[in-house]
Amino acid sequence: MTDPVPPTLAVRIDHYSAVYVAARTARQLAERSGLPGALPDQAAVIASELGSNLAKHATDGVLYLQQLPTGGGLEVLAADRGPGMPELERCLADGFSTTGTLGAGLGAVRRMASHFSIRSGAADGTLACARLRAPDQLAACDEEVGAVCLPADGEQESGDACTVIDTDDCRTAMVVDGLGHGPAAAEAAQTALRAFRRVPDAPLPDVLTTVHRALRRTRGAAVGLLRLYEGRGEYCGVGNIRVLTLGPEGVHHRLTGRPGIAGLQLPAGGRVSDLVLGPVGVVVLHTDGIDHRWSQALPRFTRRLPPPLLAASLAHGHRITRDDATVLAATPR
Repeated sequence: MTDPVPPTLAVRIDHYSAVYVAARTARQLAERSGLPGALPDQAAVIASELGSNLAKHATDGVLYLQQLPTGGGLEVLAADRGPGMPELERCLADGFSTTGTLGAGLGAVRRMASHFSIRSGAADGTLACARLRAPDQLAACDEEVGAVCLPADGEQESGDACTVIDTDDCRTAMVVDGLGHGPAAAEAAQTALRAFRRVPDAPLPDVLTTVHRALRRTRGAAVGLLRLYEGRGEYCGVGNIRVLTLGPEGVHHRLTGRPGIAGLQLPAGGRVSDLVLGPVGVVVLHTDGIDHRWSQALPRFTRRLPPPLLAASLAHGHRITRDDATVLAATPR
């Protein structure tokens, strides 16, 4: 089983000195993630290269640093609002740089990373994801799951949390939003994750009941549970976790959990909603720290993003900073 995903560390690149902060933070996080040998130094280089590009060329650039949503490594996400890279393939060549576009160091990032993905559009900015894993760690799902979990401004802990667990025939995810924010909300969220990890392959209503019982001595939480099989999915939840299925043409389903609060008041009779997924369908779960209006008039650029970049895009462009914010995007295995 994977460890719970701790809060994402966001480093706003509004001055070149922030690049050094990002590099130091990436090295420390890689060490805490257990990456061996030279990998922590490589994590620092990746954060430095991506951050340098943001500092030199981008508008509203941020690096998101975190353990991988599925565990076992480190992720560095870069997001900005432009100007984009009109010659993306040239920018990915080692040593390529111009004063008018992003690009310096991206070739080195791609070479060092266990997984690297990038998308760029003149009207949409650039999104990049670099992941580092130990050589003996599997990386089969690097394009299949993405998540960002941010605390409210001024808070060190997040009352939101999420995790993903793969079993033999399916992928099961949970997003939880502890009531309010701060340490008490974070305690509720972490309690929910521990309960979830004990029964990840049980029927979803049973998982929800287990989480509800575990939360009785906390302030409670909204809980969203997602199970993905090939071509279809199931959702069961309580509270205001939002669920959407997304394809290249746009949004296909919109759901929220039933009224109630896990730990305080759970509706009788767990209800499971079926989701039909197309061949390239992505399911998005998010808390109310992400503005729900993101799915209105969704740009083609966003509709076609892989899950790691989609999660970064929604967190960067639609986060409500006064609240904890979590977004998880996933496809079936």
